[in-house]
Amino acid sequence: MDSSTNELQQLQAQIANLKRELADYQLQVSELQKEKLQLQQTLKLTEEKLHATLDGTGLCLWEQDIPSGILTMYNQEWGALLGYTLEERPAHIDSWKSHLHPEDKDWVIKAFYDHVEGKENVYRAVHRMLHKDGSISWVSDRGRIIEFTPNGQPKRIMGTHTDITQEKRYEQELARLAHYDPLTNLLNRNALKNHYQKNFKHLQAKGALIFIDLDGFKGINDKAGHRIGDLLLIHVANTISQTANTLLGTGQHAIARIGGDEFVILTTVHQAEILTPFARTLLQQFNQPTSIEQHKAQIGLSIGVCTFSAPTTFAHAYEQADKAMYQVKQQGKHDVAFVSLLSLET
Repeated sequence: MDSSTNELQQLQAQIANLKRELADYQLQVSELQKEKLQLQQTLKLTEEKLHATLDGTGLCLWEQDIPSGILTMYNQEWGALLGYTLEERPAHIDSWKSHLHPEDKDWVIKAFYDHVEGKENVYRAVHRMLHKDGSISWVSDRGRIIEFTPNGQPKRIMGTHTDITQEKRYEQELARLAHYDPLTNLLNRNALKNHYQKNFKHLQAKGALIFIDLDGFKGINDKAGHRIGDLLLIHVANTISQTANTLLGTGQHAIARIGGDEFVILTTVHQAEILTPFARTLLQQFNQPTSIEQHKAQIGLSIGVCTFSAPTTFAHAYEQADKAMYQVKQQGKHDVAFVSLLSLET
């Protein structure tokens, strides 16, 4: 009996110890579950803060599993950037490739894999992507390998994808304003000079510079106001462009507004039998008053035409056409005068 009693007591003690250990384990599991819940809540809060920070900035934080091509997006800008939801366009490298602009696709993909293959320290590209509605979005992409496999192969890459469409549009608008008159959308003086230097530099080049100054514009602008004056300038610009396209030929000329009421045409046409009817047609279109909204605007055109051949400089041709135009003004306005440098330069 004593031996059995001792064994029973030992067994009961072991059971009691096990119960205490179990209680300790249960307590530890409970604490771990609490910690897990706290970590999950912290992670959720962190993700919400990250999304709140990133969303609306045009920036998408992404991560790619390189072997599978699966992309993980840490905010929703991936779909919004191109007008899709994540369900419509799954986050995968193939989906990204399919929306690259055709003119950028090859070099962008090459830049990406140059980094993945270790040829470049970082992936970096500013390129265009195709939007769902057919428009173009500009993006700035950056990425870097953040994990390798045990055998040294790239496993994960992380980076940012930033929408810079508005910045690019602003940049393009600045570039346009640097070369175009914002009111009429014609070239400005610098752009016209560049056109001259580009198209009339070879020794066989011939052409004409046509200087047009509006007669009576200042009085209309002062009396009717700048808005009517601006609309009149736009009308004149459109009339000159349409007449030039018809009589000089599309692609054979460049037109600029170089001052408040001064226009210049550069054309490869130098024959008097073409230039004279062109000038006369312009004059005829302004023989009668022009209706601008409720206003009748009577203006005339003083036109100076300088025909030239290389190596006449832009400044010289411009000066001679300007002098011819002033000759018209001195002789009664609304007419055309010609000066030729062809015989002097050939």
